[in-house]
Amino acid sequence: METEALNMAQQMDFSLLALFARASLTVKLVMMMLTVASFWSWSIIIRKFITYRASRQEADAFDRAFWSGEPLDELFDQIGPAPDGPSQRIFAAGMLEWRRSHRQDGELIAGAQARIDRSMDVAIAKETEALNAGLPFLATVGSTAPFVGLFGTVWGIKVAFEEIAISQNTSLAVVAPGISEALVATALGLLAAIPAVIFYNKLSSDADKIASGYGAFADEFATILSRQLDA
Repeated sequence: METEALNMAQQMDFSLLALFARASLTVKLVMMMLTVASFWSWSIIIRKFITYRASRQEADAFDRAFWSGEPLDELFDQIGPAPDGPSQRIFAAGMLEWRRSHRQDGELIAGAQARIDRSMDVAIAKETEALNAGLPFLATVGSTAPFVGLFGTVWGIKVAFEEIAISQNTSLAVVAPGISEALVATALGLLAAIPAVIFYNKLSSDADKIASGYGAFADEFATILSRQLDA
């Protein structure tokens, strides 16, 4: 009897597709949900690495142009009021408010420094929000995917025990498929959660560093404008 059960177990297909096909509807939904979450997480991770790299390169290039000694008005005329790069947009926000603060006779309107600072702060907030877009999803996947996978496992084991009770057979050929299908859900949950947690921490740190660079640039730019205002 045991030899026959072992032969039946050896003949079964335990590939991922076969396990998915034999799983119950609830476990299938859990597996599909976790698979979609994993692919979505990786798409966010790859996109963020590309975006952050481009942001750092743009910031370095603009920093060189800003400190090249070229007059700021000429630099602003070159990039325009609606540039593509994040650092350029922060600079443009400050320069636009700087120009708007001049009356037709050339005199400055009172409170120019505060308005310039607020304009750049708003621009930095928008860029920071863009940098952090998608990261909350990684945090959600990292914290919930293991529990979703565990739910699928518990449900799959419940179904497996029900099949054992119905068939009145506790042989390996009856027990193994249900347990295997159930454990796949936990494996998928960990597969989705581990990269999400690792890269969430990495990308959050990178976003904070880039945003800090924007803030430092805005402070330096505000200092330059403050000197001109005092002069």
